[in-house]
Amino acid sequence: MPKKIDHEERKVIILKKALEIFARDGYRDSNLSSIAEECGLSRPTLYQYFKDKKEIYYYAVKLITGKMFTKYSQMAWDLSYGNSLDRLTWICCDIVDQAVESEGELQSLMDVMLQSKREHVDFSDIIMRRTAKLTILFKRLLNNGIKKGEISNNCDIEMVSRHLFTLLEAFCFQIAFLGNFSASDSKVFISTYLDFFRIK
Repeated sequence: MPKKIDHEERKVIILKKALEIFARDGYRDSNLSSIAEECGLSRPTLYQYFKDKKEIYYYAVKLITGKMFTKYSQMAWDLSYGNSLDRLTWICCDIVDQAVESEGELQSLMDVMLQSKREHVDFSDIIMRRTAKLTILFKRLLNNGIKKGEISNNCDIEMVSRHLFTLLEAFCFQIAFLGNFSASDSKVFISTYLDFFRIK
């Protein structure tokens, strides 16, 4: 009896190997043939999963952001995590923890982004589309907190959401490329920043 193939698991294996190859050989110089060979697959088999390199990268971003949004959209309204500002703080701090835990994958993704940019392939549009939901979630939590009297009316929802997203981007960059990143200091910074808008 033939062995049953877990297609999602195989896609993840292909993805991880492709990111290693992109980081090692450069996005432009890597190709589907070398990815297939290093995965122990034929090129036609690889084509069953991904039509090109861009689709592989998009799948990586989609996989990471999809898991993240499912988790955070569920807990964003779970009152056991406290009020709106507490939940927002928890989400941002958890993103930092997840980024630290996935440092290798994060570094590969960013390596590919930087190399691709030099080769005039820009993935920023894909990243922005996939992470827009996170900014919307931040805005909804801030708005909810203002309505419930937990967050000051002085809180500019658009600006604070943008600040949080920019901070998290900067932290992810530091995690991927700098050896002196302190997750605890970063989480204290997020908490202190958000506490400024808390109604005492």
